[in-house]
Amino acid sequence: MRPPGQPPTNAGRGSTSATGTISEERIPVAQESLSVGKRSVETGRVRVRTTVEEHEALIRDALAREEVEVVRVAIDREVGEAPQVREDGGTTIIPLVDEVIVTSKRLVLREEIHIRRRSTTEQVEQAVTLRSTRAVIERQENEQGNHPTTTLT
Repeated sequence: MRPPGQPPTNAGRGSTSATGTISEERIPVAQESLSVGKRSVETGRVRVRTTVEEHEALIRDALAREEVEVVRVAIDREVGEAPQVREDGGTTIIPLVDEVIVTSKRLVLREEIHIRRRSTTEQVEQAVTLRSTRAVIERQENEQGNHPTTTLT
């Protein structure tokens, strides 16, 4: 602001006085700066521990079993050549032959072995022990006593 009766001046720019010389006015410029810092503050601690819990469980499952029945069937019949192994229904037939010396050689079907398969399913139950782990977290107070001890599960 200028006093009354004084001519206006151009602040920051040179101004001319009555003598014709240029005078300067300076305006100070201030700048604020901010400094930010961090520090660690312990507000408390936690302790984590684990426990193992066990419980009994009953399991059920089906077990498959296959049984074989062997039956010998006497035949005692002459054949021209050895019969092949064959299937008849669910039975596998394996021929057994002997060579017998007579005046001539001939094959005699001595017996057959019949094998039958039978499948069964059996339900079984068995008790087993299962384990699971559980975490327990305890919050502890710091030196100033800011946090009460709390147990979280």
